[in-house]
Amino acid sequence: MATEIKFGTSGWRAIVADEFTLANIRRAVTGIAKYVAAQGGEPKVLVGRDPRFLGEMFVAETAKLLAEHGVRPLVIPDAAPTPAISYAVRQHKASGAINFTASHNPPEYNGIKFSTADGAPALPEVTKQIETEIKALGDSPLKPKEGLNGPPRNFEEVDVKPAYLKRVAELVDLAAIKEAGLKVVFDPFWGAGRGYSCHALREHGVDVHTVHDYRDVLFGGHAPEPDDELLEECRHKMKEVGAGIGIATDGDADRFGIVDSDGRFIQPNYIIALLFDYLVETRGWRNGVAKSVATTNLVNALAEHYKIELHETPVGFKYIGELINQDAIAIGGEESAGLTIRGHVPEKDGVLAGLLVAEMVAVRGKSLGEQLKALFAKVGSYYPMRENFRLTPEVKAGFVEKVKHDPAEIGGLKVTGVVRTDGLKLLLEDGSWVCYRLSGTEPVVRVYTESRRESDLKPLSDAAKAWVMA
Repeated sequence: MATEIKFGTSGWRAIVADEFTLANIRRAVTGIAKYVAAQGGEPKVLVGRDPRFLGEMFVAETAKLLAEHGVRPLVIPDAAPTPAISYAVRQHKASGAINFTASHNPPEYNGIKFSTADGAPALPEVTKQIETEIKALGDSPLKPKEGLNGPPRNFEEVDVKPAYLKRVAELVDLAAIKEAGLKVVFDPFWGAGRGYSCHALREHGVDVHTVHDYRDVLFGGHAPEPDDELLEECRHKMKEVGAGIGIATDGDADRFGIVDSDGRFIQPNYIIALLFDYLVETRGWRNGVAKSVATTNLVNALAEHYKIELHETPVGFKYIGELINQDAIAIGGEESAGLTIRGHVPEKDGVLAGLLVAEMVAVRGKSLGEQLKALFAKVGSYYPMRENFRLTPEVKAGFVEKVKHDPAEIGGLKVTGVVRTDGLKLLLEDGSWVCYRLSGTEPVVRVYTESRRESDLKPLSDAAKAWVMA
């Protein structure tokens, strides 16, 4: 029986040689090709990848399959960031892009992201049509006529780097970073961001140093996720060279990680809020702001402070991308380290995020910790946290029923509001909140909490997890 291929918030991902097999890749690509061809015109699709194992082979096989279904492939020969591929879709007026990446997932995973003609992650109405096409294929073998070892084809190749970096340089004041004498350390985590952030900075005379700037398909033996505990080598290099900031990107460079001058990791929730405040201050953009339902209410407080419209979306950057396409927002972000800004791609961009933060530090002449303290003084303090809580099948079944009903209190705090935009978000009487989202792929509930006082965060988190088991 054929594997069911489902596209989640960021495409289809699976373990290589388990479900992510050549046969299933062919089915997925054929489904996409059929969908694209059905849209009419003279379709062409960009085909790219991150540096994971066998990526070159998957790209070559995809190009052959697309061509056989009447879709012209535009092959990106080198590993490229997801946002650079997104920008290239628009530049080349393509019908979309197939990108082989599992983003920040561990090295044993790979995946397929499909972007539509606007450069945005495919919306559910599109992926459902693709899934229908895939299902209709059944178990039939789908090898290209030439076969895996057939003669090489001279498909058109596209270098996405120059145009993308030119656009990033238009959006970020790189000269200000140089003028401030800010030293930067960049950690691409062996991923697709290699040669991007550092190149942009060097081209503008910034003193930049790198770590993990070589290909390793195993990403150092762990997930290529720029999170606090994995940024030690970045911190070490910062101390060695006297850098004022460390910026990092994940496997496909759509997510970011930021280290302050004192080595402190600044969580993405705070980066989104700081950049929102900075863009209003320096660009004068007041057309709106977007955040996922699980992202800090510090953004809400700033929107209220500036009298700017707030959009709270379900989790999944595609929803923020729609608002970018409509020019309805100055910035949109998710607590999982994804953001983009007005006039840019409707896709997460870790390269842009890191460079914007460097600009913000250079222009304001203050560390991120100092800037965050000032932000708290302006609109109040917020302390967010996210945890994954594994469930037994029995507890998960009970929890699924439980979240259908609104609780009256959590940890002795009265529930004053309920939001069901995505999962269950409970607003509490002291200004704190709790949000529950079930994973669609494993027996895990994601528990998000945010308190107004740092000392209240652990008790709130404990109460939120206790409610799951009660």
